[in-house]
Amino acid sequence: MTLANLPPLVTVFGGSGFVGRHVVRALAKRGYRIRVAVRRPDLAGFLQPLGNVGQISFVQANLRYRQSIDRAVEGASYVVNCVGILFENGRNSFEAVQEFGGRAVAEAARGAGAKLVHISAIGANATSDSNYGRTKGRAEAAIHSVAPDAIIYRPSIVFGPEDGFFNKFAGMARSAPFLPLVGGGKTRLQPVYVMDVAEAVAKAVEGKVAGGKIYELGGPEVLTFRQCLEAVLKSTARSNPLISLPFGVASMIGSVASMIPLITPPITPDQVKLLKKDNVVSKEAEAEGRTLKGIGIAPTMVSSVIDSYLVQFRPQGQYTNSGKAA
Repeated sequence: MTLANLPPLVTVFGGSGFVGRHVVRALAKRGYRIRVAVRRPDLAGFLQPLGNVGQISFVQANLRYRQSIDRAVEGASYVVNCVGILFENGRNSFEAVQEFGGRAVAEAARGAGAKLVHISAIGANATSDSNYGRTKGRAEAAIHSVAPDAIIYRPSIVFGPEDGFFNKFAGMARSAPFLPLVGGGKTRLQPVYVMDVAEAVAKAVEGKVAGGKIYELGGPEVLTFRQCLEAVLKSTARSNPLISLPFGVASMIGSVASMIPLITPPITPDQVKLLKKDNVVSKEAEAEGRTLKGIGIAPTMVSSVIDSYLVQFRPQGQYTNSGKAA
């Protein structure tokens, strides 16, 4: 194969993260050359078996430093930005990583003549009460001002083997006497399977998704927060009681936990603000076909997947009868 006949190069920012690693897998299966742009390339070697020899390479990049972003996209035909944070830590603030970083990646992609796919989130809104949602929304506006043909995906809660949602509460059920129903557990969510999100990205890179639009990605079912926790208990064969936790109390707990160094807070005040609003695909997106189904992907149900990775949280693991609570 000559240099002129090499497959296109795709730079994936955050390629070693939860969503990013599945994006890398989906692109590798399609034969693309992939450059994984991460802060710690030395910790991303586990991605190499996803492709053929030489197909996946690594470059150090930090969205807070523009020069590293430009270097990462040099020579790329496509750029995918999977970087996002759920809570702030030191210099990695929402503004620095999601707002400044999102714009910087778009500017770098435009400078390299590359097409852009950006992973945002349902709830992104430039006027949101949540810092997370507000910076996601501002990033979207900045991206489309810089790269009008960019494709932006807004997933709901993303689930899969390494997720930070179902795994978190399954781990909590193993050691805590109860599970908290933040805000009474009435918030509506539309969990989307990580591989469905990755396939959506791959289809965008293939040119099978119309550019310049914002797509909302949700699963086939809308579940309340309570129903999600009930699914966790069923999958892990546990019977922890579900206790309602008012938003104010949850926010106070999050504030205290966030002040403790060297731990990942179970929840933050900013996340409590997000839980005050439903996290589901809008009727407008459904009507206009800006959904998984609209781009030709049949969404995956939560119940068909979570048993496969929550089995580790059962009292006797795979040998537990999942039909009976412990």
